[in-house]
Amino acid sequence: MTKILNVSHLRKSYTSGNKELVVLDDISFGIDEGATFSIVGPSGSGKTTLLGLCAGLDKADSGEVLLCGVALSNLNEDERAQLRNREIGFIFQDFQLIPTLTALENVSVPLELQGEKGASATAMELLKKVGLADRSHHYPSQLSGGEQQRVALARAFCNRPRILFADEPTGNLDEETGNKVVQLLFDLNKEAGTTLVIVTHDLELARKTQHILRLKGGKMLSNESLPST
Repeated sequence: MTKILNVSHLRKSYTSGNKELVVLDDISFGIDEGATFSIVGPSGSGKTTLLGLCAGLDKADSGEVLLCGVALSNLNEDERAQLRNREIGFIFQDFQLIPTLTALENVSVPLELQGEKGASATAMELLKKVGLADRSHHYPSQLSGGEQQRVALARAFCNRPRILFADEPTGNLDEETGNKVVQLLFDLNKEAGTTLVIVTHDLELARKTQHILRLKGGKMLSNESLPST
């Protein structure tokens, strides 16, 4: 099985005053193409920092990230951005929709930036899949939190990413709405064959994935494969 993500001896620290704060210390793991994978741990364990390093949003102090066969340390900021636009989808806890654009426009923007024809038609098809075709011309402020996250889901899949990073995707949602969003996320992911990496403190959500990596205090406690259900 081809590894879409390989992380080797990753270390990340920040300087606070004259002290060094180690956020991640010697993290190594790999993720197979098409797998579902979760990163769990308490607040401050380094989960979001690790996701940012894996996605090329930040650079490690040492170690290496191979993403889609490319060593991120060899890329400059523009090249990392190009790789993200081409290969990666993102879902964030706070939705990150553009407030001045409609749901349809929010979903179609990534395709339009890549110069794809039929961006609106593709975006509308994805909005149908997440049950929001009738809300396509509403602005984010006119949508509930659950509806905004469904728009974000549609946007994340619109450019057919090879790997999707979801950072606490249900963190701002009530339990019932969060469960619906999670079901949509896994359904869309299965249909697209995308690799899914979820950062979460929710163990119930993590157990829906095939692998769980546990962090505590910036160190990796375990990396376990779960039995197929």
